[in-house]
Amino acid sequence: MRIILFAPLMVFFAIAILLWSALEREPGKLPSALIGKPFPEFSLTKLSAHNQYLSAEDLSGALALINVWATWCYACKLEHPYLQKLASNGIKIIGINYKDNRKAAIAWLERLGNPYSVIIFDEEGSLGLDIGVSGAPETFLIDKQGIILHRRVGILDQKVWEKEFSHYYSDSWE
Repeated sequence: MRIILFAPLMVFFAIAILLWSALEREPGKLPSALIGKPFPEFSLTKLSAHNQYLSAEDLSGALALINVWATWCYACKLEHPYLQKLASNGIKIIGINYKDNRKAAIAWLERLGNPYSVIIFDEEGSLGLDIGVSGAPETFLIDKQGIILHRRVGILDQKVWEKEFSHYYSDSWE
């Protein structure tokens, strides 16, 4: 009977331990079952041409960032200048325009600039679902064979680049 008196205290300690362990995790580094696996097969149009289709085969050939973005995403707008800096320094960036409006996305890029070598239009979010996107922005790194090496949830900036991505690139730049 006395154990019932201590039940609230034990529940409190269990919750405290769970919350404490959550503090140790980095929110941008979510695990992905796709790390080490080929980028999933897909067939979607280019943002700029509704009759030109792209597939996973079109992504291979070079080390590349795959950036999931949308015009409705405030964080994507914050991240955009850094993506332009990366692109101007020779980093290949492929865009996935996620659950967006084609005309709005094209206008957004005309206004802010386009850091992407090609943009996949994922209007329904089917590719995003296949790669486990939880929202935008998200950035994946694929190797020359199209194998997913890394996943980042959230804004990609200088600090994140240096900590999580730069070591994949042999040439340094600034």
